[in-house]
Amino acid sequence: MTDSTRPVILLVEDSPADQELTRRAFLDTLFQVDLRVVNDGEEALDYLHRRGAYRSSESSPTPNLVLLDLNLPRMDGREVLSHMRQEDVFAGIPVVILTSSDDEREVKKGYELGCNSYVTKPTTFEGFVIMIRNLLDYWLDLVRLPTAAG
Repeated sequence: MTDSTRPVILLVEDSPADQELTRRAFLDTLFQVDLRVVNDGEEALDYLHRRGAYRSSESSPTPNLVLLDLNLPRMDGREVLSHMRQEDVFAGIPVVILTSSDDEREVKKGYELGCNSYVTKPTTFEGFVIMIRNLLDYWLDLVRLPTAAG
């Protein structure tokens, strides 16, 4: 499978440890994906809008799926999700909130803002790998995602 045919997953995560954990979990699955990582909400919107360092489609292919942390610097995940759901060009991109918070108010707010799934991060590497495998099984194998443009 070439990079151009791999599903593009945008991970919006400020923690370098969680970024690395996610990368390692993806390597432990059978799925071939093009994982792109940004560090905060503003960088996520720069990526999606192809601004600054993300001007070209090579550096910022449209994601097939966004994994979004809630507690981000500069612009939190709720704001990113709200922005995505207000713009037609991003409205169809599935967003999975991937966060450490299991607060019922946060879960409710996430769905009100338009997330497609809300997942609490497991506390062990093994649990994280299983969670990523299940997410990928569902989002990349079971359901049909819209084709990412450009």
